[in-house]
Amino acid sequence: MNEILTFATIILPIITAVTQMIKQAVSIPKNIIPLIALIIGLIIGFAAQPFAPQLDSLERLWGGGLAGLSSTGLFELAFNKRSGKSK
Repeated sequence: MNEILTFATIILPIITAVTQMIKQAVSIPKNIIPLIALIIGLIIGFAAQPFAPQLDSLERLWGGGLAGLSSTGLFELAFNKRSGKSK
């Protein structure tokens, strides 16, 4: 479990940066931004095999998913109303 959390911590800034780039480039509803961050996290987590050879695919997907949800703020998703557009 420590390896998964360490992996998620390492890829978190990358996922946050990619999500911010998408928010700036495309006008999308704010309520689907966490879903986009989750998908980006899963993709980056799965693709990071050369950087985390000690983790298998499922562990990298878990780490990517956790980092994707963390990048948008799970608390904000649950308790704040997110309406409008990103751009």
